[in-house]
Amino acid sequence: MVPLLRSSLRLRQKQPAPPSTLVMTIDGRSVPLTIKENSRATRLTLRIEPGGRALRLTVPTGLPQREVTDFLDRHRSWLTAKMARFSGESLLEGGGMLFLRGVAHRIARTGRLRGITEAVVEDGEPVLKVSGAPEHLSRRIADFLKKEARLDLERLATAHAKNLGRRITSLTLRDTRSRWGSCAVDGALSFSWRIVMAPPYVIDYLAAHEVAHLEQMNHGPDFWSLCERLCPMTREARHWLKRNGTLLHAIDFS
Repeated sequence: MVPLLRSSLRLRQKQPAPPSTLVMTIDGRSVPLTIKENSRATRLTLRIEPGGRALRLTVPTGLPQREVTDFLDRHRSWLTAKMARFSGESLLEGGGMLFLRGVAHRIARTGRLRGITEAVVEDGEPVLKVSGAPEHLSRRIADFLKKEARLDLERLATAHAKNLGRRITSLTLRDTRSRWGSCAVDGALSFSWRIVMAPPYVIDYLAAHEVAHLEQMNHGPDFWSLCERLCPMTREARHWLKRNGTLLHAIDFS
């Protein structure tokens, strides 16, 4: 989220209008843009949604349309530069690249209709070997990543919970976009399986973060102190997710 310019216009007090959706063309790419008024907003705030698949603009209630248009025009270059990070990221195909635990793997179809998906090293190069029909490539890779994510997160979360003397009641994997994980009061943990594409210390941080909520159901100083005790690289991992996390959402496994 990028904070931008404040409006000097004295706004009339009225109810916010319903969100409107437009389509912006950015470097030849059509991107949905949702514009939402907020009575408490004092500035325009532009957000790129996870994966770069959509944009959201929050504006003060009653702001004239011409100011919204001028704002978007002024920041078109910024948007073009930011959205360029997502170019080609969603393509999964033979010969392409995919990260597994922070390591780039070349995707190689085996040509066989049956067989497992596995990560191997061939001639010093990390390779993700995928069997099955070409149209099933994305689904088979997603299934493989889910399996690997479960192996990592169950092991790490269990170790952190044992360290705290806490109990995990269940562990669920989802493809969430608004958050990387969650913890319920009954000890049920949920994670985004896409995290397995991140470096190991980031995966460990996510497991530690949610387990820490078993003891501190908040994000106060004591919670972050506990996080850093469980995962000493908490700060580095948070920084990595802030810079790179949205790229993991850009990959289309559908």
